Amino acid sequence: MTLLFRILSVVLLASGLRAAEAQILSLERIGDTAPHNAFTDLVRWRDRLWCTYREGAAHVSPDGALRILVSPDGVNWSPAARITSGRGDLRDPHFVVTPDDRLMLYGAVALPQPGPVRHQSLAWFSEDGIRWSDATDLGEPNVWLWRIDWNGPQALGVGYDTAGEHFVRLYSGAGADGRIFKPLVQTLFSDGQPNEAGLAFLPDGTALCLLRRDGQPGTAQWGRSPPPYRDWTWRDLGVRIGGPQLLRLPDGRLVAGVRLYDGGARTALCWLDPGAGALTEFLRLPGSGDCSYPGLVWWQDTLWVSYYASHEGATRVYLARVRLPMAGPAKP
Repeated sequence: MTLLFRILSVVLLASGLRAAEAQILSLERIGDTAPHNAFTDLVRWRDRLWCTYREGAAHVSPDGALRILVSPDGVNWSPAARITSGRGDLRDPHFVVTPDDRLMLYGAVALPQPGPVRHQSLAWFSEDGIRWSDATDLGEPNVWLWRIDWNGPQALGVGYDTAGEHFVRLYSGAGADGRIFKPLVQTLFSDGQPNEAGLAFLPDGTALCLLRRDGQPGTAQWGRSPPPYRDWTWRDLGVRIGGPQLLRLPDGRLVAGVRLYDGGARTALCWLDPGAGALTEFLRLPGSGDCSYPGLVWWQDTLWVSYYASHEGATRVYLARVRLPMAGPAKP
């Protein structure tokens, strides 16, 4: 870790202590073996932390592979697996634990162009995090299944069009298999070029969605729906975001990990207040430039955050431990 980076971490920690707000307890670089290491996710499964991210020659390159690291304590990390594909560039891996307690890794392959299919969503399954199944195609060609989450035996997935039609689609998966996702709402949202999403569930089964948009206006949307998830209401959050991830804490508060752009691109942690329709930044994580795409885990009364940044001269993956304040905004 560079001296500048250590100084920045100490300054941020001291600032958090003075304000009695969120505090960065530790910050470590855990992924730097490739020229470009990015697009992370994080999960706690079978008493271990698992981190996944893309390795490649550049932000976009034909050699993208998915790296998986494992740690018993969040401090000591070791490689668990590396997944490649002869079909093309593997991108943006995410984790989810299936109802039958397998680890599911999913992402997309960017196929060589020109061709009729630009992207195909894929999934792999593992009993131990080390040995993985062959890839399974998910959903439909050219609809990138960006985020999947389970609520009991049912899974929801939000996918976005990559062929130029600019819509997001809601998928439903049933049972513990995790291989079959069928459209539930053909057009979940279509204004302003929607794409990446974060998902979470409330105890009563209500689904929550934090949605990125890149068109005009390019402001994020906040959606919610009760079961059976066909009737959604949306609110404009008034802020531009990237790489959204959403986590409901045990006390009911909603934490969002996003890229924010105002004042320079950065990885930010935000409170999401669904009643007010507000996304409020409470902590900026060290790093800038090509950055963000966080994974979020709540463990040991601490928020664990994986993310990537490029401020140290190369694009690398970091892990932050963050203590959150006791008091927060209104619950859903």
